[in-house]
Amino acid sequence: MRPVIICGGVGTKMWPMSRVDHPKHFLKLFDGKSLFQINYEALREKFRPQEIYIQTTVDQMDLVSQQAPDIPKDNCFVEPELRNTGPAAGYMALMLEQKDPDEPFFLVQADVLRTPTNKFLEMIEETEKLVKKEGKMVTGGFRPDFGVMGVDYLVCGPKLVDTAGVDFYKIQKFLWRSTKEEADKYIQEKSILVHANHYSWTPKALLEAYKTHAPNWYESLQKIKTCIGERNGAGVREVYSEMEKGPTEDVTQHIFEEGYVALLPFDWVDFGTWESFFKYRAENKQYMPGDNVLEMESNGCYVQKADKNFVALVGVDDLFVVDTDDALLVCKKDMSGKVGDIVKYLKEKGKKEYL
Repeated sequence: MRPVIICGGVGTKMWPMSRVDHPKHFLKLFDGKSLFQINYEALREKFRPQEIYIQTTVDQMDLVSQQAPDIPKDNCFVEPELRNTGPAAGYMALMLEQKDPDEPFFLVQADVLRTPTNKFLEMIEETEKLVKKEGKMVTGGFRPDFGVMGVDYLVCGPKLVDTAGVDFYKIQKFLWRSTKEEADKYIQEKSILVHANHYSWTPKALLEAYKTHAPNWYESLQKIKTCIGERNGAGVREVYSEMEKGPTEDVTQHIFEEGYVALLPFDWVDFGTWESFFKYRAENKQYMPGDNVLEMESNGCYVQKADKNFVALVGVDDLFVVDTDDALLVCKKDMSGKVGDIVKYLKEKGKKEYL
């Protein structure tokens, strides 16, 4: 099995700390460690550095080297630019194919926290057995407590009876991102899981799926393969930059019903917004505002700041305050999903110094 840590996005909803040159999965917000480091250290309990791979971008490669210096350079697949997960996953499969087309991979998103680690590693082990036995794609999912917006769903079919420690189900149907009403309806059915990725398959099989269901992407990937063989880095960048943006699901939606989904045996926490970050910290008694935060007649507020700054809150409730050296965010709890719109505004106004 080849675990591949995926780290390419920015995390705009966690601005102003998450920036292009220092995105959220590299921020050391967890007792001096980043989500990237936490996931890498979890994999190190089972794999040697030479067995772990990284999928990242040119802008983030230096951060990878800083936070995981023992990863071999050849194990880092550097995307020339961001083109969404479809081109990225295809590029990853292309690079792994040249090492061993039939050795399974397991994708690990860097911006997610998985606990406990032993259950995460157990899922990787059992997934490898299933992929090698059945030759089918495997992904992951979890049962939500309430309707979740902006996510995809998987309808489960029969459960496999011969798996140990991890529950795998045949996938009956894939449901694209839904409306609030649809999401509420789905969770009434115990067979519904939120799709949490963790794709696992072989490079050869994934590329064959691209060939069938995304021929334009596949054609570009074959051109990139030729450029790599000719050591033509400029050609790789040129072809990749011309690939149409799109999600991996543009391919996998056609083959989900042939594969399996693992019910995640661990807690899966996606820090997509400041709300999710502060909620997790508070629930786990990890939120400590420090001596330089003063709250007077205020309730339900959370502060993340540069250490040298003093922040005082007076007579306000349910606010997030995120203070950096050059930007300040003050946001109502239930509006944290709008933070990404600030980044759009800054882009439109050409204020690159805040991005």
